[in-house]
Amino acid sequence: MIAKLFSLDGRVALVTGASRGLGFAMADALAQAGATVMLNGRDPQALAEAVEQLRERDLAAFAARFDVIDEAAMRAAVDALLEQHGRLDILIANAGTHGAHPLPEWTMAEWRRVMAANLDASFALAQRCAAPMIAQKRGRIVFTSSLTGILGRPTIHAYSASKAALAALTRSLAAELGEHGVTCNAIAPGYFETELSAKLRQDAAFVARVNQRVPLRRWGVPGDLAGIAVFLASDASAYVTGQQIVIDGGLGSVLQVSS
Repeated sequence: MIAKLFSLDGRVALVTGASRGLGFAMADALAQAGATVMLNGRDPQALAEAVEQLRERDLAAFAARFDVIDEAAMRAAVDALLEQHGRLDILIANAGTHGAHPLPEWTMAEWRRVMAANLDASFALAQRCAAPMIAQKRGRIVFTSSLTGILGRPTIHAYSASKAALAALTRSLAAELGEHGVTCNAIAPGYFETELSAKLRQDAAFVARVNQRVPLRRWGVPGDLAGIAVFLASDASAYVTGQQIVIDGGLGSVLQVSS
């Protein structure tokens, strides 16, 4: 019975930003749980390699190449998915971008670039993907937010603002879509070893400071999101909606004081 709760057999999922890092780990997890997974990305070679990694293990994976900020391309890709598979059960809107500048150096163009990828694209995806979910009376929408949408960090103003807004969008969509059998939740990672954090991890002192503050004494790895992704996509989370679940090794939950 428990295994059935977490099974994704017969389900169809779209995971954006899935050619590497957190997105790939979550797509991999959904496929292992039985879902047919459409992996989205922009780089055709990286995307093809990611799909092949799953297919080599006899997992059901397909490529959906489009830029999430291109609404027309996104809608065409979702339409093609529905035509090919006849349904869409799970959306993990994970694709996004970053930007870091001291406040005086931020331009509105750079602000809008980050917002377009992290917030606007997630809203457009949810809007398009919710329609078939409502029609079938069941669906799961999951956003990738961030611990930095809760706890401030200098220079990443647009990133933090966009991720905080995703948490609010999670709640408003949960309020509207719940009666249709569609849940909406967010996963908020802390410090993870991904391509996005590569520059940070070149600073040995910064890595050491993070490790000292994290109760588990390490950075997260993409596979640390596998379980929560399957949980939020499956029947195991049937009564969970409107939540932002922080996966940060305890970083945001403990007070750091000198001993």
